Amino acid sequence: MASINEICKGIVDDIDDGIGAAVVDLNTGLLLGVYHNVPYFTSSYLDAVAAAAVDMFRGKGITGVEKRLTQTRGEEVKNTMEEIQMTTPKTFHFMVVIPGKPNALAILITGRKANLGMGWSGLRAALPDLASKCP
Repeated sequence: MASINEICKGIVDDIDDGIGAAVVDLNTGLLLGVYHNVPYFTSSYLDAVAAAAVDMFRGKGITGVEKRLTQTRGEEVKNTMEEIQMTTPKTFHFMVVIPGKPNALAILITGRKANLGMGWSGLRAALPDLASKCP
């Protein structure tokens, strides 16, 4: 059976202009698995990207809004972010919480030549395999 790193490699290899894929633990910010084809993606750079992703899904800004919603609605609102797509001048970033694994985040980074639908499709197709590997 494939490891998380191997699954990440498969995601990147299957997407035109694929650059990297990773799985991040949303509790700790640790990378559970990663694959990329960029020589300057050092481990410290990847750790910083993982921390930024955690902040987007579970950071103070998001948890502050969720606390206000909890007060307003009278019911707990927590961990509401499920998917985010982000664009930079040279890349697309696809991020999704793995179904059934609320503390595991799958990330795909592609170049801007990638088709957005294919990026989402490729990442979502791998989610069941990733889920079976995540704590």
